[in-house]
Amino acid sequence: MAPKAPWPARPNSRAETEPEAERPALPPGVCFAAALVYMKRMRIIGLAGWSGSGKTTLVTRLIPHLTARGLRVSTLKHAHHGFDLDQPGKDSFMHRAAGATEVIVSSSRRFAILHELRGQPEWDLPALVAKMSPVDLVLVEGYKRDAFPKLEIHRTANGKPLMHPDDPHIVAIAADIPLPDAKIPVIDLDDIEAIAELLIRHAVPIEKVAVSKGA
Repeated sequence: MAPKAPWPARPNSRAETEPEAERPALPPGVCFAAALVYMKRMRIIGLAGWSGSGKTTLVTRLIPHLTARGLRVSTLKHAHHGFDLDQPGKDSFMHRAAGATEVIVSSSRRFAILHELRGQPEWDLPALVAKMSPVDLVLVEGYKRDAFPKLEIHRTANGKPLMHPDDPHIVAIAADIPLPDAKIPVIDLDDIEAIAELLIRHAVPIEKVAVSKGA
């Protein structure tokens, strides 16, 4: 069995991974993570990958690292049309079944809004983000056809090809093996700090997202 290729060295600076024109100017002494808060602009970044690649696992590992940096983080996930968070027999379920457009369920710890489209077109990514409470960073699963920066999650055991060659908006790959032929940066899937830093650097304001139909 051939030995594994070594992981490439982590870039020493942002200049090695991001064109100068795309990097926002930061005030002196402000690190990039803190600068997201400083800029007061809600930004998004996507996680793309085949089913079973570990996107959700990675998100749950990333959130504590991002919040530890002082960032407020929310998530947005596209689902199949038949998903439901409610349960038959519950009051909220019966309200919706009776024809309510929206049902809000609230307690001292959280609230949820269930909105029925009832034949109306599915909301696009910018419209959904606009409904969210303001935060610093939104991690998005799905919406792979929309034009916004994404990190591809690649796991060898899946036996699936890379998405990157067909999606120019994938800015890097988090993989469980080195990918020496990749044309974009490759990060060890277990290097959560490096992945968090990359997501922060490549996140964009929602108004820069180009919407396409489908997810």
